Amino acid sequence: MKPEEKARLTIDQLLTTAGWQVQDYKQMSLSAARGVAVREFQLRQDAADYLLFVDGTPAGVIEAKKKGDTLSGVSEQSRKYLEAIPEVFTAAAEPPPFAYESTGVETFF
Repeated sequence: MKPEEKARLTIDQLLTTAGWQVQDYKQMSLSAARGVAVREFQLRQDAADYLLFVDGTPAGVIEAKKKGDTLSGVSEQSRKYLEAIPEVFTAAAEPPPFAYESTGVETFF
């Protein structure tokens, strides 16, 4: 298992513990729970590691990195994902306000 995959497993567990329902992009059901975290959400040219939805509305992203990576330079990548959310999803704010970067051990907000 690659280090970033290990980080995603930890992030999945943390999200689940916090009450989010974690889903894969191909099987996503935004009405399944109030908070849904969709893995590998396909954007225009790339995929966000996680796109967070609250009541079916995009609320933020999480960019996963392997343990030990420096997170301070990753915020631009997260911002790019927030700005690339398909227009079919109406967000409460444009772009959605929450951008996280996480190794599963350390998380930036």
